[in-house]
Amino acid sequence: MIITKDTPFSQEEIKKLAEQFEVYIKTVIDVRKRVCSAGMDRHFEGEQILLQQGSAQSDIWGGGIDLGTEEIDFNSFINIRPRDNNTKNEIQSEKIKIEYKKLTEYFFENLS
Repeated sequence: MIITKDTPFSQEEIKKLAEQFEVYIKTVIDVRKRVCSAGMDRHFEGEQILLQQGSAQSDIWGGGIDLGTEEIDFNSFINIRPRDNNTKNEIQSEKIKIEYKKLTEYFFENLS
């Protein structure tokens, strides 16, 4: 189940998002508009939703959250964008990483 929103996920929504991988939720976030698409099998699915809602490609980044440790990662094939100075799966810009982490913490504030 994919849920896309600009407010924190409820505990019930988090349970639904976790159905895909049980202990991990993939996320795609528009760091400018502050919108998160989560729960997809592949990051490009969330990317497509955000693009259809008017997000700019350069503002969309992928990663995820481990539900057991609450560790946030910044890895996704959608992050490989040389034109945006990102040549790896991992978000390379520290500024974008910090914003992505902050937004992930916001969207998953109801995790515990």
